[in-house]
Amino acid sequence: MSEHFEYKPQGVCSQKIIFELEDGVVDSMKVVGGCPGNLQGISALVKGRKIEDVISALEGIRCGVKQTSCPDQIAKALKDYQSQH
Repeated sequence: MSEHFEYKPQGVCSQKIIFELEDGVVDSMKVVGGCPGNLQGISALVKGRKIEDVISALEGIRCGVKQTSCPDQIAKALKDYQSQH
């Protein structure tokens, strides 16, 4: 059974990241706000991947001069999820 998890990103244009997760794997991800095409693409790429793999791929990516990015916030969200479980 999948688990619903929501995260409020900070320092980026997106307003909310919504996950369905099951057994350490991302079943689906939806991002509210931000750059729609890019985030739809990222959502498709993370589907079916292990949480650890997504974190490893996205953590530390920056958006221009910002210290973070939507991909980095996705990694932070998944790390937050892991710390709660």
